[in-house]
Amino acid sequence: MKANAVPAVAGAYLFRPTPYADERGFFCRTFDADVLRSVGLDPHAFVQDSLSRSARGVLRGMHLRSGAGEAKLVRCSSGKVFDVVVDLRPDSPTYLGRAFFELSGETQETLYIPAGCAHGFQALTATADTSYRIDRPHDPAEDVTIRYDDPELAIPWPLPVTSVSPRDREAPGLAEVIERLESER
Repeated sequence: MKANAVPAVAGAYLFRPTPYADERGFFCRTFDADVLRSVGLDPHAFVQDSLSRSARGVLRGMHLRSGAGEAKLVRCSSGKVFDVVVDLRPDSPTYLGRAFFELSGETQETLYIPAGCAHGFQALTATADTSYRIDRPHDPAEDVTIRYDDPELAIPWPLPVTSVSPRDREAPGLAEVIERLESER
């Protein structure tokens, strides 16, 4: 497994496993504490695992947490997703930087998203299972959502959106969220 820095979002990493394939299918390591340590991440910091299943065109995002934020490891274990990260850390050298990825069950790549970054994805296949490993227990009072189709974000979602939650559909735009986060600092 190799760790690759994501230039558009400081502190983000894409972990690429080395799959071993044969006539039975494949095997690969999807989490390696030593590899995380090699880029300065504490593998023991992650306290909760979650899984979502989405149908083609379903969009989830753009989400982040206020307060101390939330770092996460995200992997598409089955199917394929278009994954997006936006840096909302005002002191970051890549503030407002955006990065786009195609995560899939075929590659089993894992994306590390630092606390303070917004995250969302759209399912590209009939079914897509996405796993999350987060660094602190979820607190709904700290949930922050940015409207996924905000023109300031200008995210090039690859498919028409077939379904989105009411929370995501009714979310405020980027400017309003930035203002809120600044007032909470």
